[in-house]
Amino acid sequence: MIDHYRNLFDRHQWLEGALCWTVVQPLDEEISAEGLLRRLNGGRDPQQRIMEYPTEEAWREDLPVLFAFGGEGTYGFLEFSYGYATPDHILVELSKTSRVWMTTWHTNGGYTILKAADGQIKARMGYFIFAEHRIQEGDPNILADFLPMLDSLDQEDYRGKLSAAFAFIEASTGMRLESEWLDVEEAPVIILDNWNED
Repeated sequence: MIDHYRNLFDRHQWLEGALCWTVVQPLDEEISAEGLLRRLNGGRDPQQRIMEYPTEEAWREDLPVLFAFGGEGTYGFLEFSYGYATPDHILVELSKTSRVWMTTWHTNGGYTILKAADGQIKARMGYFIFAEHRIQEGDPNILADFLPMLDSLDQEDYRGKLSAAFAFIEASTGMRLESEWLDVEEAPVIILDNWNED
């Protein structure tokens, strides 16, 4: 799995600068992608738009721009413009009816992975790519299998460690991000304009 994402980052190097990958597993089959997007946007319907060249045009927005992907009972939302992290209050709200995993990083760092469930953030690890600076919060058992993945990689294999975060979330949820999903033109995107309102 790590190699899959290593290849993805090799092909789409712009993702290594900034992204937020949020995977949601609804516990209620009635919850739709549209309902989840409304929750991600702080309770309002987000703006939906077709971008001719989304990976280039998204940088012009001052708001989070998402690709949305569906799996078997699982949804993945990739914020690919600036690595805007899904705010904690939205993760908490989403997790009242779902299990939620997120990893994020941006040009100023962050490198966070977390899980939310039952209306609370259960575990979070910040600066996961730097063994000496990792900050863990919550239940350490939730991310216990992630640490050996990181520690099996060379200390300076940052691409491998970013790949490990995606691989760990895939192993936990079954949701895989495919490289060809990112090679798109004339693609639908979602722009969140209420995402950071408490």
